[in-house]
Amino acid sequence: MPQSSIKTTRIELIRTRARIAMARKGLNLLKMKRSSLVIAFFELARQIKLMRGGMRKAVQAAMESSQLAELHAGRITLDRIAMEQSRISAGIEAKNVMGVRIPNVGLSKAASLSEAYELISVPTAVEDAKRSYLKLFNMLIEIAEKENSLRLLLYEIEKINRRANAIENFAIPSMISKATYIKGRLDDMERDQIVSVKFIKGKISG
Repeated sequence: MPQSSIKTTRIELIRTRARIAMARKGLNLLKMKRSSLVIAFFELARQIKLMRGGMRKAVQAAMESSQLAELHAGRITLDRIAMEQSRISAGIEAKNVMGVRIPNVGLSKAASLSEAYELISVPTAVEDAKRSYLKLFNMLIEIAEKENSLRLLLYEIEKINRRANAIENFAIPSMISKATYIKGRLDDMERDQIVSVKFIKGKISG
């Protein structure tokens, strides 16, 4: 802001100092929020790393169980059982983490054959393969959910960084400079007034 457009009044000085105090308070809140989000980010990253390690084992187990099921039941039986399986649908809700809306995926099954009937009609090896792939599917959904959450947290952290930097490096210094200028001008005006009063008193007494 050009100095010529700054109001050099005590009211403006008080308002500017109040804005500085408010900006500093807002900056502290932003930094606290950023710290909490960073902690959540690294915890989520740690969970994803562990789950990815477990997923490799789950993929291997599912492939082996599928091969074993095909040996015991045959491809035609596997295809028939697969057609009889219920479809799984996913619903997405949002949960709040420090003001950031994070996706929460829920899975639901459509109506299908009863579990008792499946246990009787489905060979054990096929049932084992089914459980292995269901476990792998759930892991993939959970990892995808967490990775999407990780991206959202990172985006929010970067947004807070930009806002905090703007307040800390531009807004607050600008307001401090303005307050300093107003204070200086008021001090100059006060000194000029004192000199004028002394001069007038001198004239009167002389």
